Amino acid sequence: MLSEVFYWLFNMSISASVVGIIVLLLGKIKKLPRRLVHILWVIPFLRMWIPVGISSKYSLMTLVSKFTTKTVVVYEGALDYTLTNYIMAADKYFPITYKVNLLDNLFNIASTVWIIVAVGLMIGFSMLYVITKSELKDASLLRDNIYVSGKINSPAIYGVFCPKIIIPKGYEQRDLNYILAHESAHIQRKDNLWRIVAFISASIHWFNPFVWLFLKKFLEETELACDEQVLADCDEDEKKAYALALVDCAESMNVFVSPFGGAKIRVRIDRILSYKKLSIISVASFIVFAIAIGYVLLTNAS
Repeated sequence: MLSEVFYWLFNMSISASVVGIIVLLLGKIKKLPRRLVHILWVIPFLRMWIPVGISSKYSLMTLVSKFTTKTVVVYEGALDYTLTNYIMAADKYFPITYKVNLLDNLFNIASTVWIIVAVGLMIGFSMLYVITKSELKDASLLRDNIYVSGKINSPAIYGVFCPKIIIPKGYEQRDLNYILAHESAHIQRKDNLWRIVAFISASIHWFNPFVWLFLKKFLEETELACDEQVLADCDEDEKKAYALALVDCAESMNVFVSPFGGAKIRVRIDRILSYKKLSIISVASFIVFAIAIGYVLLTNAS
Protein backbone atom coordinates (compact mmCIF):
# COMPACT_ATOMS: atom_id res chain seq x y z
CA MET A 1 0.00 0.00 0.00
CA LEU A 2 2.77 2.45 0.96
CA SER A 3 4.68 1.70 -2.23
CA GLU A 4 1.55 2.45 -4.29
CA VAL A 5 1.12 5.78 -2.50
CA PHE A 6 4.73 6.63 -3.24
CA TYR A 7 4.37 5.58 -6.88
CA TRP A 8 1.57 8.08 -7.48
CA LEU A 9 3.22 10.69 -5.27
CA PHE A 10 6.34 10.45 -7.42
CA ASN A 11 4.21 11.06 -10.51
CA MET A 12 2.50 14.02 -8.81
CA SER A 13 5.91 15.45 -7.96
CA ILE A 14 6.95 15.28 -11.62
CA SER A 15 3.73 17.08 -12.64
CA ALA A 16 4.39 19.73 -9.98
CA SER A 17 7.92 20.20 -11.35
CA VAL A 18 6.68 20.70 -14.90
CA VAL A 19 4.04 23.30 -14.00
CA GLY A 20 6.31 24.88 -11.36
CA ILE A 21 8.96 25.62 -13.98
CA ILE A 22 6.28 27.29 -16.13
CA VAL A 23 5.18 29.44 -13.16
CA LEU A 24 8.83 30.23 -12.41
CA LEU A 25 9.29 31.50 -15.98
CA LEU A 26 6.04 33.50 -15.84
CA GLY A 27 7.32 35.14 -12.66
CA LYS A 28 10.22 36.56 -14.66
CA ILE A 29 7.76 38.78 -16.53
CA LYS A 30 8.10 42.06 -14.63
CA LYS A 31 4.78 43.48 -15.85
CA LEU A 32 2.81 40.73 -14.15
CA PRO A 33 1.44 41.86 -10.76
CA ARG A 34 3.14 40.03 -7.91
CA ARG A 35 -0.24 39.21 -6.37
CA LEU A 36 -1.11 37.32 -9.55
CA VAL A 37 2.23 35.49 -9.60
CA HIS A 38 1.75 34.57 -5.94
CA ILE A 39 -1.65 33.03 -6.77
CA LEU A 40 -0.13 31.12 -9.69
CA TRP A 41 2.23 29.41 -7.25
CA VAL A 42 -0.83 27.64 -5.86
CA ILE A 43 -0.91 25.54 -9.06
CA PRO A 44 2.28 23.47 -8.50
CA PHE A 45 1.32 23.00 -4.84
CA LEU A 46 -2.11 21.69 -5.92
CA ARG A 47 -0.29 19.31 -8.26
CA MET A 48 1.64 18.02 -5.23
CA TRP A 49 -1.56 17.16 -3.38
CA ILE A 50 -4.20 16.18 -5.96
CA PRO A 51 -3.43 13.09 -8.07
CA VAL A 52 -6.61 13.13 -10.17
CA GLY A 53 -7.40 15.73 -12.84
CA ILE A 54 -9.87 16.44 -15.61
CA SER A 55 -8.70 15.48 -19.10
CA SER A 56 -8.37 18.23 -21.70
CA LYS A 57 -6.83 18.47 -25.12
CA TYR A 58 -5.73 22.00 -24.17
CA SER A 59 -3.74 20.78 -21.17
CA LEU A 60 0.01 21.24 -21.00
CA MET A 61 0.14 17.54 -20.16
CA THR A 62 -1.35 16.72 -23.57
CA LEU A 63 1.73 18.29 -25.14
CA VAL A 64 4.03 16.48 -22.70
CA SER A 65 2.29 13.15 -23.41
CA LYS A 66 3.52 13.25 -27.00
CA PHE A 67 7.04 12.67 -25.69
CA THR A 68 6.54 10.71 -22.49
CA THR A 69 3.78 9.77 -20.03
CA LYS A 70 0.68 7.62 -19.93
CA THR A 71 -2.79 8.64 -18.82
CA VAL A 72 -4.55 6.23 -16.49
CA VAL A 73 -8.35 6.66 -16.58
CA VAL A 74 -10.04 6.72 -13.18
CA TYR A 75 -13.56 7.65 -14.30
CA GLU A 76 -15.19 8.07 -17.71
CA GLY A 77 -18.24 10.28 -18.11
CA ALA A 78 -19.18 13.78 -19.21
CA LEU A 79 -15.78 14.69 -17.79
CA ASP A 80 -12.98 12.13 -17.76
CA TYR A 81 -10.89 11.95 -14.59
CA THR A 82 -7.38 10.63 -15.00
CA LEU A 83 -4.03 10.08 -13.32
CA THR A 84 -0.87 11.24 -15.04
CA ASN A 85 1.68 8.43 -15.14
CA TYR A 86 5.23 9.43 -16.11
CA ILE A 87 6.99 6.39 -14.70
CA MET A 88 5.03 3.77 -16.69
CA ALA A 89 6.58 0.96 -14.64
CA ALA A 90 3.48 -1.20 -14.18
CA ASP A 91 1.24 -3.48 -16.23
CA LYS A 92 -1.84 -2.88 -14.03
CA TYR A 93 -2.62 0.03 -11.73
CA PHE A 94 -5.53 -0.91 -9.44
CA PRO A 95 -3.68 -2.39 -7.59
CA ILE A 96 -0.28 -1.71 -9.11
CA THR A 97 1.40 -4.73 -10.67
CA TYR A 98 4.96 -3.86 -11.67
CA LYS A 99 6.51 -5.11 -14.90
CA VAL A 100 9.40 -6.78 -13.06
CA ASN A 101 9.96 -7.80 -9.43
CA LEU A 102 12.98 -5.52 -9.20
CA LEU A 103 10.71 -2.48 -9.53
CA ASP A 104 8.42 -3.83 -6.82
CA ASN A 105 11.38 -4.14 -4.43
CA LEU A 106 12.74 -0.75 -5.45
CA PHE A 107 9.47 1.07 -4.72
CA ASN A 108 9.03 -0.78 -1.43
CA ILE A 109 12.45 0.40 -0.24
CA ALA A 110 12.03 3.92 -1.66
CA SER A 111 8.60 4.34 -0.05
CA THR A 112 9.98 3.36 3.37
CA VAL A 113 12.83 5.86 3.09
CA TRP A 114 10.40 8.52 1.85
CA ILE A 115 7.98 8.22 4.77
CA ILE A 116 10.77 8.18 7.38
CA VAL A 117 12.39 11.37 6.03
CA ALA A 118 9.01 13.10 5.46
CA VAL A 119 7.85 12.42 9.03
CA GLY A 120 11.26 13.49 10.36
CA LEU A 121 11.10 16.80 8.49
CA MET A 122 7.58 17.56 9.69
CA ILE A 123 8.54 16.77 13.28
CA GLY A 124 11.59 19.03 12.92
CA PHE A 125 9.55 21.92 11.51
CA SER A 126 6.90 21.43 14.21
CA MET A 127 9.54 21.59 16.96
CA LEU A 128 11.03 24.74 15.44
CA TYR A 129 7.57 26.34 15.34
CA VAL A 130 6.80 25.42 18.97
CA ILE A 131 10.22 26.63 20.17
CA THR A 132 9.77 29.94 18.34
CA LYS A 133 6.35 30.51 19.89
CA SER A 134 7.54 29.57 23.39
CA GLU A 135 10.45 32.02 23.20
CA LEU A 136 8.02 34.85 22.47
CA LYS A 137 5.60 34.14 25.33
CA ASP A 138 7.19 36.94 27.37
CA ALA A 139 6.51 39.56 24.69
CA SER A 140 4.82 42.58 26.28
CA LEU A 141 1.57 44.04 24.96
CA LEU A 142 1.90 47.47 23.33
CA ARG A 143 -1.69 47.87 22.13
CA ASP A 144 -4.38 45.88 20.31
CA ASN A 145 -2.59 42.77 18.93
CA ILE A 146 0.82 44.47 18.80
CA TYR A 147 3.56 43.13 21.08
CA VAL A 148 7.17 44.06 21.84
CA SER A 149 10.00 41.53 22.23
CA GLY A 150 13.75 41.77 22.68
CA LYS A 151 14.28 38.37 21.02
CA ILE A 152 13.61 39.39 17.41
CA ASN A 153 15.34 41.82 15.05
CA SER A 154 12.53 42.57 12.60
CA PRO A 155 8.78 43.18 12.87
CA ALA A 156 6.80 40.06 11.99
CA ILE A 157 3.56 38.15 12.35
CA TYR A 158 3.65 35.19 14.72
CA GLY A 159 0.88 32.63 14.97
CA VAL A 160 -1.65 31.26 12.50
CA PHE A 161 -5.16 31.30 13.93
CA CYS A 162 -4.65 34.16 16.40
CA PRO A 163 -1.75 36.02 14.77
CA LYS A 164 0.15 38.69 16.68
CA ILE A 165 2.24 41.53 15.35
CA ILE A 166 5.53 41.51 17.25
CA ILE A 167 8.04 44.31 16.90
CA PRO A 168 11.62 44.42 18.23
CA LYS A 169 12.33 46.27 21.45
CA GLY A 170 13.11 49.91 20.67
CA TYR A 171 10.68 50.14 17.76
CA GLU A 172 7.98 51.61 20.02
CA GLN A 173 9.27 55.12 19.35
CA ARG A 174 9.30 54.72 15.56
CA ASP A 175 6.59 55.52 13.07
CA LEU A 176 4.85 52.16 12.83
CA ASN A 177 2.24 53.09 10.20
CA TYR A 178 3.88 51.28 7.27
CA ILE A 179 5.11 48.37 9.36
CA LEU A 180 1.62 47.78 10.73
CA ALA A 181 0.07 48.18 7.26
CA HIS A 182 2.39 45.48 5.92
CA GLU A 183 1.83 43.08 8.81
CA SER A 184 -1.93 43.66 8.74
CA ALA A 185 -1.91 42.76 5.05
CA HIS A 186 -0.18 39.47 5.95
CA ILE A 187 -2.91 38.75 8.49
CA GLN A 188 -5.69 39.50 5.97
CA ARG A 189 -4.05 37.24 3.39
CA LYS A 190 -3.53 34.37 5.92
CA ASP A 191 0.10 34.22 4.79
CA ASN A 192 1.39 32.34 7.83
CA LEU A 193 -1.13 29.57 7.19
CA TRP A 194 -0.02 29.27 3.55
CA ARG A 195 3.60 29.20 4.68
CA ILE A 196 2.90 26.16 6.84
CA VAL A 197 1.00 24.45 4.00
CA ALA A 198 3.98 25.13 1.72
CA PHE A 199 6.44 23.66 4.23
CA ILE A 200 4.30 20.55 4.70
CA SER A 201 4.15 20.16 0.91
CA ALA A 202 7.94 20.45 0.66
CA SER A 203 8.35 17.91 3.47
CA ILE A 204 6.11 15.41 1.66
CA HIS A 205 8.00 15.92 -1.63
CA TRP A 206 11.43 16.30 -0.01
CA PHE A 207 13.09 14.05 -2.63
CA ASN A 208 12.35 16.55 -5.42
CA PRO A 209 14.98 19.35 -5.57
CA PHE A 210 12.63 21.54 -7.63
CA VAL A 211 10.17 21.63 -4.73
CA TRP A 212 12.70 23.40 -2.49
CA LEU A 213 13.36 25.95 -5.23
CA PHE A 214 9.61 26.50 -5.61
CA LEU A 215 9.25 26.94 -1.85
CA LYS A 216 11.95 29.62 -1.85
CA LYS A 217 10.30 31.50 -4.73
CA PHE A 218 6.86 31.18 -3.13
CA LEU A 219 8.11 32.77 0.10
CA GLU A 220 9.74 35.61 -1.85
CA GLU A 221 6.57 36.21 -3.86
CA THR A 222 4.57 36.26 -0.61
CA GLU A 223 6.46 39.37 0.50
CA LEU A 224 6.26 41.05 -2.90
CA ALA A 225 2.51 40.38 -3.10
CA CYS A 226 2.01 41.81 0.38
CA ASP A 227 3.98 44.94 -0.58
CA GLU A 228 1.68 45.37 -3.57
CA GLN A 229 -1.42 45.14 -1.40
CA VAL A 230 -0.12 47.93 0.82
CA LEU A 231 0.99 50.07 -2.14
CA ALA A 232 -2.49 49.88 -3.68
CA ASP A 233 -3.57 52.47 -1.08
CA CYS A 234 -0.43 54.65 -1.24
CA ASP A 235 0.35 57.79 -3.20
CA GLU A 236 3.84 58.60 -4.55
CA ASP A 237 5.14 60.18 -1.35
CA GLU A 238 3.79 57.33 0.76
CA LYS A 239 5.39 54.85 -1.62
CA LYS A 240 8.83 56.36 -0.99
CA ALA A 241 8.22 56.45 2.76
CA TYR A 242 7.23 52.79 2.68
CA ALA A 243 10.47 51.94 0.86
CA LEU A 244 12.51 53.84 3.47
CA ALA A 245 10.71 52.01 6.28
CA LEU A 246 11.63 48.72 4.63
CA VAL A 247 15.31 49.65 4.37
CA ASP A 248 15.28 50.62 8.04
CA CYS A 249 14.26 47.11 9.12
CA ALA A 250 16.68 44.21 9.47
CA GLU A 251 15.97 40.91 7.73
CA SER A 252 14.34 38.12 9.69
CA MET A 253 15.68 34.57 9.33
CA ASN A 254 12.65 32.72 10.79
CA VAL A 255 10.92 30.60 8.14
CA PHE A 256 7.57 30.41 9.94
CA VAL A 257 6.77 34.10 10.11
CA SER A 258 5.90 36.84 7.67
CA PRO A 259 8.64 39.43 8.31
CA PHE A 260 8.48 43.06 7.27
CA GLY A 261 12.13 42.90 6.25
CA GLY A 262 12.07 39.45 4.65
CA ALA A 263 12.95 38.50 1.03
CA LYS A 264 15.60 40.38 -0.96
CA ILE A 265 15.52 44.02 0.03
CA ARG A 266 16.92 45.29 -3.28
CA VAL A 267 14.26 43.44 -5.27
CA ARG A 268 11.48 44.69 -3.03
CA ILE A 269 12.67 48.31 -3.16
CA ASP A 270 12.81 48.13 -6.96
CA ARG A 271 9.27 46.73 -7.08
CA ILE A 272 7.96 49.32 -4.64
CA LEU A 273 9.42 52.32 -6.48
CA SER A 274 8.28 51.05 -9.89
CA TYR A 275 4.79 50.04 -8.75
CA LYS A 276 1.84 51.43 -10.70
CA LYS A 277 -1.79 50.97 -9.81
CA LEU A 278 -3.78 48.74 -12.16
CA SER A 279 -6.75 49.91 -14.16
CA ILE A 280 -10.03 47.96 -14.12
CA ILE A 281 -9.28 46.67 -17.63
CA SER A 282 -5.83 45.47 -16.53
CA VAL A 283 -7.29 43.68 -13.51
CA ALA A 284 -9.92 41.97 -15.68
CA SER A 285 -7.26 40.95 -18.22
CA PHE A 286 -5.01 39.46 -15.54
CA ILE A 287 -7.93 37.51 -14.04
CA VAL A 288 -8.73 35.98 -17.45
CA PHE A 289 -5.02 35.22 -17.91
CA ALA A 290 -4.83 33.49 -14.51
CA ILE A 291 -7.91 31.36 -15.23
CA ALA A 292 -6.50 30.31 -18.61
CA ILE A 293 -3.10 29.43 -17.11
CA GLY A 294 -4.79 27.52 -14.30
CA TYR A 295 -6.86 25.49 -16.78
CA VAL A 296 -3.84 24.62 -18.94
CA LEU A 297 -1.63 23.64 -16.01
CA LEU A 298 -4.13 21.84 -13.77
CA THR A 299 -5.84 19.60 -16.34
CA ASN A 300 -4.45 16.26 -17.50
CA ALA A 301 -3.72 14.90 -20.96
CA SER A 302 -6.73 13.81 -22.98
